[in-house]
Amino acid sequence: MRIGYGRVSTRDQHPEAQHDALVAAGCEQVFLDTASGTLARRPELDKALLSANRPGDQLVVTKLDRLGRSLENLIELSKTLQERGVDLVVLDQGIDTSTALGRMFFQIIGSIAEFEHALMSERTRDGLAAARARGRTGGQKPKLGPRQVKLAREMYEETDAEGKRVHTVEQIAREFGVTRPTIYRHLAKP
Repeated sequence: MRIGYGRVSTRDQHPEAQHDALVAAGCEQVFLDTASGTLARRPELDKALLSANRPGDQLVVTKLDRLGRSLENLIELSKTLQERGVDLVVLDQGIDTSTALGRMFFQIIGSIAEFEHALMSERTRDGLAAARARGRTGGQKPKLGPRQVKLAREMYEETDAEGKRVHTVEQIAREFGVTRPTIYRHLAKP
């Protein structure tokens, strides 16, 4: 029996293309996850692995990276499937582990996928370091500029003749169009 498995990484991606390709490949059951490939816990993959448990069954995926990004994880899954007599079929890469060539090709492609992922992570880290070196830290821009923070602090510290505060934090927040926590956060800084 052919069991299909697909995975999309984010909620913005749509699994329909994978589902359609798996059904077209003759999969009787199709399981789809919305999860990162690096996560160990993928409930639909667990179900697919439970279904593909007899010798002669095939676990079918559209691309190798849908099964996982770590070579260790892919090899572990491959060994589990081999022990059960279940073959892995990767449609886009033409991998079929029922053949010796397919098993070798699977390991080569897995190594390349892991290498590509490592390079991407390295480039991201390098880009973030270069941005930090230029004084850019990422994230949202501050809601208040230095001048506005100074004015907010002056308003907060302003008192009347009796020593009571003239402005509440709520009033100051409304004046600058921000929330109270934003004002408190800036007041807490020296």
